[in-house]
Amino acid sequence: MLDIKFIRENVDAVKKAARDKNFDVDVDALIALDDRRRDLLHQTEAIRARRNEVAQAIPKASSEERPALIEEGKALKEKLATGDAELQEVLPEFERLLLMVPNIPAEETPIGDDDDDNEVIRHVGEPRSFDFEPRSHEELGELLDIIDKERAIRMAGSRAYVLKGAGALLEMAVMRRAMDIMVEAGFTPVIGPLMVNEEAMVGTGFFPYGKDDTYHLESDSKFLVGTSEVFLVSLHREEILDRDNFPLLYCGYSSCFRREAGSAGRDVRGVYRVHQFTKVEQVAICEADPDTSRELHHKLLSNSERLMQELELPYRVAIACTGETGLGQVLKHEIETWMPSRGKYSETHSCSSLYDYQARRSQMRYRDDDGETRFCYTLNNTLAASPRILIPLLETYQNEDGSVTVPEVLRPYMYGMERIEPA
Repeated sequence: MLDIKFIRENVDAVKKAARDKNFDVDVDALIALDDRRRDLLHQTEAIRARRNEVAQAIPKASSEERPALIEEGKALKEKLATGDAELQEVLPEFERLLLMVPNIPAEETPIGDDDDDNEVIRHVGEPRSFDFEPRSHEELGELLDIIDKERAIRMAGSRAYVLKGAGALLEMAVMRRAMDIMVEAGFTPVIGPLMVNEEAMVGTGFFPYGKDDTYHLESDSKFLVGTSEVFLVSLHREEILDRDNFPLLYCGYSSCFRREAGSAGRDVRGVYRVHQFTKVEQVAICEADPDTSRELHHKLLSNSERLMQELELPYRVAIACTGETGLGQVLKHEIETWMPSRGKYSETHSCSSLYDYQARRSQMRYRDDDGETRFCYTLNNTLAASPRILIPLLETYQNEDGSVTVPEVLRPYMYGMERIEPA
């Protein structure tokens, strides 16, 4: 979240950020609540100070002075209780609104509503030209007997799928290659909890806005994560970190779950938009320095591009517009991969800088050169997400007979398999 002091000093910029990012938050109401909160804090602190003075004076007072001091002490106790009660009424709404204020996007972020307004900055590779009628990944999945949606939907409902045989091996191969890239780049691999408490979701910025898109295990008061970013950032919640160890570089491997609330009727064919998927996620934690953050941002992005180049998939990199930039994100790049059946580039990766937005929520700090505690900066990037990445893999590497050539970089992870043959 943003510092309330920063919000007060930059009201117009904060309001503009909320409008540009399409977040509905009443900044004026937040400022009014903060005024009331500050007044109450000042009043209660003054009352508490006077009450302490009276308490210390009573034992030393004369018999004539003591009754008046005792009465004043009782009155101050009642006033303090009233003030504290009012403060406790103001604080929840103040904190609720504060959590809803978005971060201010970087200057280069284009203004826009959706991915059509993203600014493409480079293309890598060319979409394949077929000399036969190419099949969609859905058709290939059925022909090869590696994707089974019909049986999955029977047991789990809409947007469910089963990967089997070479389909399961292909996903695991991509994930293994992704993890190897991360370890080679010096990242610490982490497998963390998929069920987390509400504090972890709030601390990483996924609540309150993302609550409708999150699976809630009510009887256990837990939530299923939509990305391993949640447990990677939460690793150091409420800690003061050693700056000498920066940057902290983590990669998480996990299943992820999203309700896809509000996406009814969108991308219902195939496995582009599903409720459960697998990810390898990168997270970096560093000192509060924009230049350091920007350097790490491009490091994370280059890791994802390395995987795409090894897979030899055509893609483009775009700066996400404000409407595609999330609550806490200052800067976001998307990698969009060419998907023949969709006839367009579609998002497969996103790389985000959040500055101290998550760290402030999660109380994650370090000591600077002067010994003062400061909030860390955090960044994250999807290295690979499946089954979405399987769409361009299957469709780009398909052959006329329906078989699919396995990219050379993945063959060691698939027991040397060079082609996935029709069943």
